[in-house]
Amino acid sequence: MYIPTLADMVAAHTRIKPHIHLTPVLTSSYINVLAGAELFFKCENFQKAGAFKARGASNAVFGLSDEQAAKGVATHSSGNHGTCLSYAAGRRGIPCTVVMPHTAPQAKKDAVRGYGGKVVECDPSTSSREAVFADVVAETGAEFVHPYNDPRVIAGQGTCSRELIEQVDGLDAVVAPIGGGGMVSGTCLTLSNLAPGIKIYAAEPEQADDAYRSFKAGHIIADDAPNTVADGLKVPLKDLTWHFVRNHVSDILTASEEDIVDAMKLIWKRMKIVMEPSSAVPLATILKNKEIFAGKRVGIIVTGGNVDLDKLPWQ
Repeated sequence: MYIPTLADMVAAHTRIKPHIHLTPVLTSSYINVLAGAELFFKCENFQKAGAFKARGASNAVFGLSDEQAAKGVATHSSGNHGTCLSYAAGRRGIPCTVVMPHTAPQAKKDAVRGYGGKVVECDPSTSSREAVFADVVAETGAEFVHPYNDPRVIAGQGTCSRELIEQVDGLDAVVAPIGGGGMVSGTCLTLSNLAPGIKIYAAEPEQADDAYRSFKAGHIIADDAPNTVADGLKVPLKDLTWHFVRNHVSDILTASEEDIVDAMKLIWKRMKIVMEPSSAVPLATILKNKEIFAGKRVGIIVTGGNVDLDKLPWQ
């Protein structure tokens, strides 16, 4: 297992800069008062393809040799990684196949196809996803770019927190959502090297709390098909992301479905930014655990904004 290094993250940032946005950091004085802390929202919902995953996907795609790239890339994804890999593959002019659960939001399937990717559907479980995917790779010979358990992807995701600490001085903590752990791992990679004094917290839905239970147990506990409104956080940790979580995360905090929807509505209403339910989980956990963050300067990674506007969680 290759553990990505700070040098990998720095190289990734140079490689992907032509293909990503430097996303803004926004604040809300109203939400600060509510939280009892200063919150800085790193808005990856404004990223290319609408999610932070454009970073890791672009690093993987543009790091391929011409020979590897010719056969294209493939992945399995509930949405954003597939969309972002299709985006990056389109920029390089190579094919991309994405295995997606048939329950994934239609908006995310449409987005993959919109960037030129091919969607192959599977049942909404990790076991079905991996079986269907194995068939795709056998047929195409495409390069597998895992949504999160891939050193190239983690190095790319680490560029987000590098930008954040360049944009905001004196952070005490950073909170990011956790599903498979790609963004959290990238955050750990960057901050443990460049700003080791900043505490890293992962935020997770109570109804998909396998990372929380893994963290408390000291080993990976995987759920096959959890049910939560935060559709981007249903996947389990893997060995590479577990390495970062186990060694660098201060704690994993959870929020109820109701808390997540309330936080999402709050950000839509007060900050006027479109974000998906997964992105609301960090704020939900901060509001639930105010004593941890009281008086602190806290970075929040808003991971994506790809929502199905016809199926909002409060409708």
